[in-house]
Formats: sequence, C-alpha cells, structure tokens
Amino acid sequence: MQLGETICAGCRTDTPPSHWRGVSPLRPRPSQSPPALFPKETVGWERLLAHAEQPSARLDRALLLCSACGERFPSTQLARCPFLPFRHQVTMPSFPTEAGMDTLACSHFSASCTPNGIPEKEPCNSPEKERKWIRPDIPSKCTWELGKSPSESPHRHVARAETPKIMPDILKKIGDTPLVRINKIGKLFGLKCELLAKCEFFNAGGSVKDRISLRMVEDAERDGILKPGDTIIEPTSGNTGIGLALAAAVKGYRCIIVMPEKMSMEKVDVLRALGAEIVRTPTTARFDSPESHVGVAWRLKNEIPNSHILDQYRNASNPLAHYDSTAEEILQQCDGHVDMIVAGAGTGGTITGIARKLKEKCPECKIIGVDPEGSILAEPEGLNNTDRTTYEVEGIGYDFIPTVLDRSLVDKWYKCNDEESFACARMLIRDEGLLCGGSSGSAMSVAVKAAKELKEGQRCVVILPDSVRNYMSKFLNDKWMTQKGFMKEEDDIINKPWWWHLKVQELCLSAPLTVLPSVTCEKTIEILREKGFDQVPVVDESGLILGMVTLGNMLSSLLAGKVQPSDQVSKVIYKQFKKLSIESPCKMYNLIRLQDNLGKLSHILEIDHFALVVHEQIQYHSNGQSSKKQMVFGVVTAIDLLNFVTAQERRRKAT
Repeated sequence: MQLGETICAGCRTDTPPSHWRGVSPLRPRPSQSPPALFPKETVGWERLLAHAEQPSARLDRALLLCSACGERFPSTQLARCPFLPFRHQVTMPSFPTEAGMDTLACSHFSASCTPNGIPEKEPCNSPEKERKWIRPDIPSKCTWELGKSPSESPHRHVARAETPKIMPDILKKIGDTPLVRINKIGKLFGLKCELLAKCEFFNAGGSVKDRISLRMVEDAERDGILKPGDTIIEPTSGNTGIGLALAAAVKGYRCIIVMPEKMSMEKVDVLRALGAEIVRTPTTARFDSPESHVGVAWRLKNEIPNSHILDQYRNASNPLAHYDSTAEEILQQCDGHVDMIVAGAGTGGTITGIARKLKEKCPECKIIGVDPEGSILAEPEGLNNTDRTTYEVEGIGYDFIPTVLDRSLVDKWYKCNDEESFACARMLIRDEGLLCGGSSGSAMSVAVKAAKELKEGQRCVVILPDSVRNYMSKFLNDKWMTQKGFMKEEDDIINKPWWWHLKVQELCLSAPLTVLPSVTCEKTIEILREKGFDQVPVVDESGLILGMVTLGNMLSSLLAGKVQPSDQVSKVIYKQFKKLSIESPCKMYNLIRLQDNLGKLSHILEIDHFALVVHEQIQYHSNGQSSKKQMVFGVVTAIDLLNFVTAQERRRKAT
C-alpha cells in the first residue's frame, strides 16, 4: 500500500484520499480481503477510516484523528504518527484553514494534542487505549481574544433573526426570552440597584439549553457531520437532552440521552415523551470513569453506526449560541446598559458566551460566576475546599473543568448551597411569580449578595436557566424538602396522626446485623437469605458505618458481570442516601437517630425502602480531645413502622 491509501470500513478498499469522493460506502465488497497495513490481530484495524461518516466535500483535505496518540494529521501524513503500528480511527473531522494543512481551525473549540484524553506519558499498551473517547476537559485552543477585530474571529457567527408572526416549527420559539424586573426580593435584601431576571424558561423546551442544542444540531448539519437518519447521543444533566430531543423530534433524528441517576424523573418523562431513549448512570461515578454519563455516552457512540456526540462540553456552538443571541438580547433589552451579570456555571457555555460579548460591548460590566458547594469550577481553588462531594441542585457544577468554560472572564466566583438555592427558588415563585428551577435560585441567592456593591441607577441581570416543570417532585414538594433536611417540620402543623411525634426509640428494633467490607458478595447474599433481610449495613472493624448493601443491588451487579461472587462486598456498597443528622449534613446515608420522631421517619420511607437507625457515642482520645461516633442501632423499614402503628392502634382501642 502506498502512503496515503487508507482502508475504508464501508467498501473495504485501499482507496487513495484523492478518490474518496467517488467511493460509495453503501456498496460493501466483503469478498475483498483488507490489505495488511496492520497486523490482523490489532483491535480495530478494519475501522481505520469510516469515510461514510465524513462530509461529502473536501474529504481529501480533512484532518484525521488518531485514537492511539490523539494527534490530528492530514490524510496523507499519517506516517507522522508515533503509534502507526497501533489502531487509528477517524472521528469528527476538523478542517484546516486556508493558511496551511497543519494549522487547525477552531471549528469545534477543542483541538488539543490529546483530544481523546490519553495522556502523553501513558504507555502504548495501556488499557486506556481501548477506550475510544474524548475527554470533556481538554484545554481549549480557541484563539478569541478581547479587543480583537470581529473579522479575526475564528468562528462562524449567526445574526439574530426577527421572530415571524407564524412560526414554521417550534424550534423558532427558541430565543428572545423576556427580561423581567425583580421588584420584591431586591428590596427585601436592601439592594439599591435595579435587579433584572433573564427568564430562559420561556424557550420552547423550557430551558437555556434549548439555545445550544439547536445551534449544535444546525452547525453539525451545515458541516456535513449530521445527516438524515443519524443518531444523536449526548451526556447531560437533562436540559441539553430535552433541547436535543426537541430538535431531533422536529428534524427526524434518533436521540439517546445519558444522564446521572440524581436527575429528576420529570426530565425523564419529558425526554420519553419527545421520543428520546434514556440511559441512567451512577451519580457518584467520576466523569472519567467508564460508568459515568460521559463514559457511557462514548461507549454507545462507538457501538452505534452513524451516531454522533455533539458534546456540549467541547463544542464551540455552546458558547457561540450565547455570544450571538443571549448576550445580544440582553444588550438590546437593556439599551447597552449592564453593570453586572450573574450566571451559574455548568458546561460554562452560558457564562462564557455572554461574558465575551459583554466584555466587548460593556467593558466595565462585572461577571459573577455561581458554583455549588461540591463542584470545582470556582476560582481561586481555595473556594472549592469542602468535605461536600454531592449536591441536589441540577444543571450547574462539575467535578472537571469543561473545555468551553473560559474562567478568565469571570471577575468573581461565589459558592452556593442547596438550602439557599431552593429557598430562593421558592421565593422567586412565591414573591415574583417566576416559575423557575433550583439553579435559578442558586443564581438569585448569589445575586442578592454580589449586587450589594452596586449603586442606585446601576443594573444587575441574573440568568434564570430553567423552569419548575422539571422539579415538581423535588424542591417544590414539602415532603422532599423535609426529607432532605432543607425544611424543618413545624410543631404546630395540624392533621397529623397520633403517632407522628413519637420517637424512633419507641420502635421495637431487633439487634442489628452488620457485615465487614471484606466479606464476599456470595457470603453476604447467603446471610441475607438465611436471616430474611433485604439489606444490611457495612461497617468497619471499629463499627463505623461505611454504607449499605442490598440484596437486589448485589444480584443485579452479579448478573451484569460488574462483580464476581468472590469479590468483596465493598464493591457494591450502596451510597445513595441523605444523612439527616445535623452534625454531619454532608454525608450521603439515609440515617435517622433514636431521638427523631416517627413523622420524619415516615417521610424517609415514602421515598426510600429503609432507613438506618443510629445512636451517637462520645469517644475521648489520649490527647484529651473527644469525637462523636455513630453506631448502628438497627434498620427500619416501612413494614416495621406499619406493624408498630397497627399494634398500638389495637392497644388504644382495647383500652
């Protein structure tokens, strides 16, 4: 084979790049054996190039991505790759500029020396090489700079269009959201400035993510990446998924959404109604693990033909949608007078796109970033120091820095917490009539702090990302708020049953059954079946609670091949619990204390199958200091509570 000839996964021929335009991927010739460019035992050799996925024009000038070394090479210079004996696969092409074949345009905002996430120091035979994925946190190489002429922009910009009186489809109802004055909350917090809310929940799909979803789809169509009949796959917290599913429903694409388990069921229901397929992933999985929503999405992309991850974390269309539309709308609505912008950061596209335009048009405008406790997006890094690793607010915060987030534009970061966020979201609904979501409360809770430095006559704009529609069973629900510890039960609430204020210690709980983390899954299942239990606490040698394991979770993990019967039970510890104890609110176990009332226990059991009853011990150390230690007292289920109430009812009637 001559240099530049490449195996096509469609027609299986060794075709020079200059002839790609004339080759049809729809006429496979399996009788032809592939040339021996690579050893046959090399994984993925037949997928060297799937030119069926490339645009129909300029194929001979496309830069090919090597999944082994992570470099992009012109099609005729693959020999430059230091991993040539290994696997190569083409992903979304990045076309070169007119200046030269080796100069990358910024068409996807994310060109990097390691776009597939494989560190350069990694050995060639690393198992990480078998994971065909592109990290969502690779450094951006976008060449945008404040002060540059618009003619030097590396991006294609789209001018705002007037909204037609009769829209051809619902996608035209994305953008042009209202800017609403906040009248009561600003006065309540003593603000002197004008406080305005950009209500992004008026978009067709109900969130700010509709803007980037439509832009990513249309840009991919324009570039020839997305074609009729293709599949859109996206890892998301839900709102981008809804926006993509909306666009896919109108345009006729198949849509698969991968999102963490903590996201609300309302989002799942909306996605299903739009025809999307949904895959849930563990909330606690790190972004770079195969089980994360990012990892699972890439696994699906590699297995499903003609599928594409538009990738909101790296796609330039994300911030460009806000640079070209959201920011322009704010400037027009405010007549160019904006002194402060407050926005939450998730992927970072919203705050990056708006900030770039505002810094160009209103250089004195302050950009305030909002990041939840437990996330690592804020700067300086010291702001992120916390024991909290999880949070209930959806759509903002991450455990990595997305490529599209330009943190240099943010003048000051504020951290927010769940309690303030949900309280402020409820305040926006109750006092201002704005039916917004929890992350809107996050932004407003920070705005009332940051805007205190503004004077009379100045203006602060707050971005409200989505609506309450997605959270009807969450922060809008009193029981959920109480169960999560964000609301306190009022003692004077009427119409509570007679047993409501009895203490948990009134229950007749049997001696607790616990297992050590070193016990095997096989032995644990045997114990649970023998004792007739469905779950058991896992504790260390000192009795400290490590988590819970359930019979159902272990069996499903065994059947899925995630664990073996001989594996330690520590591999299947179930951690999706919220600790109600005041002393350590950041831990994720569903614990209840002996002195808590049965009303609180009933709230827990409405959502979860069981709760872990604990009592606290004060332990003194040799240095004279003391610490509180929680010990397992028992496990209580809904059946236990029901049996207790029924037995007490009979006694009450008998007397």
